[in-house]
Amino acid sequence: MKAVSMAIAAVVTIAIGAGYVNAQQTGFKRTVLQQQDLSVAGHETVTAVAEFQAGGTVGRHTHPGEEVGYILEGTIVLEQDGKPAVTLGPGKTFFIPAGTVHNATNRGAVPVRVLANYIVEKGKPLATPVAK
Repeated sequence: MKAVSMAIAAVVTIAIGAGYVNAQQTGFKRTVLQQQDLSVAGHETVTAVAEFQAGGTVGRHTHPGEEVGYILEGTIVLEQDGKPAVTLGPGKTFFIPAGTVHNATNRGAVPVRVLANYIVEKGKPLATPVAK
């Protein structure tokens, strides 16, 4: 019985974590393209496309590992705690260290698409919201 309860708790925890990844902020959508275990024990890579409508924002959050991004279309303003905000357009890249609080916003009038690769701890939510 205890094993069943633990299994149910694990499924609920995973569902809650996945819910944030799939939860849609206003004007923001993240679509996971690939998720694969790495040769480093306990880690995985996740490849996703993030889409921001005009005025869309992801909200302040962290990842349980690094994020490496490439702007495909449009322009975003990337804010990382402890650094000045930067504006990034097509062809620009960015790197966000593990656990760094950050946010991205489309302040323009056209949609933005970002290719994002995450190297993260397996079993943890891909993104965790942070209060302002």
